[in-house]
Amino acid sequence: MGKTKKKQKSKPTMAELADKFDCYQKSVQTPEHEVEFFEKAFHDVYKKKPYSLREDFCGTFAICCDWVTSDSMRTAVGVDLCSETIAWGREHNLAKLDQAQQSRVKLLEQDVRKRNRPQVDVLAAQNFSFWLFKTRDEVIDYFTIARSNLKAEGIMVMDMMGGGECYTEELVEKRTIKKGKKGFRYDWEQASFNPISGDASFYIHFKFNDGSKLKRAFEYHWRFWTIPEVREMLAEAGFSESHVYWEIEDDDDEEETRWERRESAGSDPSWICYIVAVK
Repeated sequence: MGKTKKKQKSKPTMAELADKFDCYQKSVQTPEHEVEFFEKAFHDVYKKKPYSLREDFCGTFAICCDWVTSDSMRTAVGVDLCSETIAWGREHNLAKLDQAQQSRVKLLEQDVRKRNRPQVDVLAAQNFSFWLFKTRDEVIDYFTIARSNLKAEGIMVMDMMGGGECYTEELVEKRTIKKGKKGFRYDWEQASFNPISGDASFYIHFKFNDGSKLKRAFEYHWRFWTIPEVREMLAEAGFSESHVYWEIEDDDDEEETRWERRESAGSDPSWICYIVAVK
């Protein structure tokens, strides 16, 4: 009898081996930029340097870690409900810091709608995260509590997106993150938008060089809020003023941008901005 051929085990695909949190950080987050902007926005108001940060919806709290490494006097509090993302952050972000730096990061696994001490100079809610609150009452409640978590001289920072493309069509933005054998593609999909309710669904997918995909690695179901609505709700929550920082692209270098405080801007099919609320 002939020898029976052994069935070869198929190699796992790149998608099966991928770490979705690592892919997310490489695709979406630029902590050093956020820290730089928080410092600029705080200085614009109070003409001094901020030292304490609270990162709501912090996920893997990469910004917290970058914040404490940027100055030996800085402290950070990260707040998130998801134990999986916090655990990943402890292993992959916090572990990279020295002992002194780690001691200046505090993590709270809880709802962001909770008052905590100590109060901070800067409270950040990045990546459109507060859009999960879909009613005015919910947003104002969150903003009111966020304001209470700030010191007497404090700011809240959040980012916003919008433009005609967001309201008229479903789209997928594709971007190559890293070239070479270990590279991958980041796909940001706006899957749906309901113009009556303002509800929208978004997905993040990752595609790898072997053709495998990590579909719907992350998904979001949000209310599409506008800048005027958010500023009105901030005022109702008790903030004394709010400012919009508009993204200005460098004509000589497309990858370089700056953020200017504006009260008017030209029509743009797709834009990003920051809103800074002053306690």
